[in-house]
Amino acid sequence: MAHPRAGTPARDEDLIDVAAVENAYYERRPDPADPGQRVVFGTSGHRGSSLAGSFNDHHVLAMTQAIVEHREKAGIEGPVFIGFDTHLLSKPAWRSAIEVLCGNGVTVFTAVDDDYTPTPAVSRAILRFNTENPGVRADGIVVTPSHNPPAEGGFKYNPPNGGPADTPITTPIAERANEILEGGLRDVQRIPFERARESELVIEYPFAGEYVTSLGEVVNLAAIDAAGVEIGADPLGGASVNYWAEIKDVYRLDGLTVVNPRVDPRFGFMTLDTDGKIRMDCSSPNAMASLIDRREEFDIATGNDADADRHGIVTGDAGLMNPNHYLAVAVDYLFSHRDGWRADAAVGKTLVSSSLIDRVVDGLRRPLMEVPVGFKYFVDGLLDGSVAFGGEESAGASFLTFDGRPWSTDKDGIIMDLLASEILAVTGKTPSERYAELAEQYGESAYARIDAPADREQKARLGALSAGQVSATELAGESITAILTEAPGNGRAIGGLKVTTENAWFAARPSGTEDVYKIYAESFRGAEHLSRVQEQAQALVDSVLG
Repeated sequence: MAHPRAGTPARDEDLIDVAAVENAYYERRPDPADPGQRVVFGTSGHRGSSLAGSFNDHHVLAMTQAIVEHREKAGIEGPVFIGFDTHLLSKPAWRSAIEVLCGNGVTVFTAVDDDYTPTPAVSRAILRFNTENPGVRADGIVVTPSHNPPAEGGFKYNPPNGGPADTPITTPIAERANEILEGGLRDVQRIPFERARESELVIEYPFAGEYVTSLGEVVNLAAIDAAGVEIGADPLGGASVNYWAEIKDVYRLDGLTVVNPRVDPRFGFMTLDTDGKIRMDCSSPNAMASLIDRREEFDIATGNDADADRHGIVTGDAGLMNPNHYLAVAVDYLFSHRDGWRADAAVGKTLVSSSLIDRVVDGLRRPLMEVPVGFKYFVDGLLDGSVAFGGEESAGASFLTFDGRPWSTDKDGIIMDLLASEILAVTGKTPSERYAELAEQYGESAYARIDAPADREQKARLGALSAGQVSATELAGESITAILTEAPGNGRAIGGLKVTTENAWFAARPSGTEDVYKIYAESFRGAEHLSRVQEQAQALVDSVLG
């Protein structure tokens, strides 16, 4: 049930105490014996709150030292590209990381004037450096909790492939970081920030200039300019704020307006998300309410989360597009307008994304690569061109350049936003209008995600399920066609369960941070059938969990 003030402007009582959150970062000492205060890498890094003892100075010092040791073992001798977003804790964590990196003699590339840096700009910088300097590999760190509330912090590592690190890398890093915490940081080598920042080890890198001036390699900005598309780009107070202004200037897009260019660590200009919290989720109608209210002012309005790896597309005829709908439209358009891509290049999707994408891909006669939740599973394919597009149901995606080279092997909300304007400029139809045509052709679905309670033991059992433990043969009146615990695209464990029928499916996965499991479900037979799928899905999973 939605919070009674969801979608309404934040009030003073909703805002964080800036001093308290920042002081807790430095003063609170996490207890490594408490599972909630240990380093845990989820699908995209470690996240937590300084007030809860789950994201503090000690965590960042330990994680950075663990990353340095990983680099040594892996033979990574190049620089570390580091960026941070506009969350309150991001800059203090960036400072902590630089202290340790420089204390270990590692060269660090950071933004000019210590500006905010979106995740995709860090990914691109890593790829460019490694292409131009073969044999001397660079990697990166992005300090961001993504779209999470203002009091939270996040820290993620991108290896030399430029994308999110996979579990064979993050698991040892987390284990070592927790050992360092348990040892009272005795193994951490650091120097004071001021000395580190002024040393020759810290080099300013033009992240924004390199990223923006290269955008013409991946998006048809000339067509957008020629069509005079009126664009409203809302950074939601995040790291893309200066990037949108530069895009407007470099490409002379007179129709581009940077909506609300404010940066405020409290994010006090936001409207409340569905649960009543401030959250920079550009895929949430409640978090995006203020931009949706202005949709008639623009041909295309867009949003990004705080590190700009997610996108939100708003049109005058439909409001905020469902992320699944836009992914289907993007796939349909891109594979019809990118002649430089390999003829056998696949479409990558997570297994909890809409099956409409499957139907569109089948119509395009392209291979589909369905993977577990996590953008990291698309990285290798984006690198070698065998996957031309990778997308997640949570509004994250990236795609290749016009000539089939990797652009970003991490999610890029900026190019996905600009693509919406390219689609309008080239086809004369908004993405939402094109979605209506696809739904008419392939069927319209009802899609939703719900949460169900589960304790730690139950979540562990769900994550270790085998298909043989499920005896059901029907789901919501249809015969079950597949019971999956491994993704068909790469054979990797789902960490849960997916059950499919001819016209519906559900997937159940344990939450990494809460005592719940998540049920994703979709039906091409309408909302009532979707409700039956959800109800029976929960009953089926609960029966297995006991």
